[in-house]
Formats: sequence, C-alpha cells, structure tokens
Amino acid sequence: MILAPGTVAPEFALPNQFGQPVRLAGFRARRPVVLVFFPLAFSMTCQGELDELRDHAALFDAAGAELLAVSVDSKHALRAWAEKQGYGFQLLADFWPHGSVARAYGAFSESRGTAERATFVIGAEGVIRSSFATEPGTARPIARYREAIGAL
Repeated sequence: MILAPGTVAPEFALPNQFGQPVRLAGFRARRPVVLVFFPLAFSMTCQGELDELRDHAALFDAAGAELLAVSVDSKHALRAWAEKQGYGFQLLADFWPHGSVARAYGAFSESRGTAERATFVIGAEGVIRSSFATEPGTARPIARYREAIGAL
C-alpha cells in the first residue's frame, strides 16, 4: 500500500540519468516535488505516461514543482531513454539497493521486481500532499496529476 497524504516523505538520494546524486532534502523549503514511480524504461505504457508528462511540463512549472521520475533501471538505460524521448526532467535510478526507495514509499512490486505506477506530490515542507496509483498496465491520466497538484 502506498504512503498516504499527511505522511512525511521518506528521504532518499538516487543518481539521475547523468549519475548526479539527487536528494529529496535538496528541494526542502525550496519547492514541491512530484515523485513519479514507473516500472521500466523503454516499455510502452511507461513511455506513453512519461511522454505525456513531457508534453505537459507547463503544468508542473506553473505549480513551481520539480518533476522526478523513478524506476529500478540503471542510470545508463535511463539516460539513453531520456535522450531518445527528449525528457527534460530528471529520471532517477532506484537500481541498487534494488527498489529501496520504491519500497520506502510502498510502491514496489515484489512479484515483478519493479516499481508500481505510483505518484506522490510532496510539499516543500516534506509532507506528502497527495498520492495515487494505478493497476499494472494502466496509465495514470494527466487529469489526475492536475488534481493532485491542486493539493499544493
């Protein structure tokens, strides 16, 4: 079960697609974060979802929110995918320890070994303001992001 609104967001430090460390604490008191867990790079549903996020970047910019997408893929796979698809936001590698951040957020599927499709809108104070997830193979609609960002 994913973490509910009102929960303090677990701290993390993960490498982005360029190998640079990204820490949740680095955004605290500066800006909210939209943390998007997805199963795997180069998969159809995930690509459709992240393409839609890329195409609606203004939604996150207007809210002053940092968009971070997280999967268990390596930083190398994420970099190749981000370059191919033109993603302007950071992709974070929850590669090792395998899925540890997804587990901390209650967004890891032990049976599949990947992150679930779960999203967390985290206020600048570090508290989850909104969270939602969909079933495997079901994309999250952009309307749900709009609604969740409204909680900021």
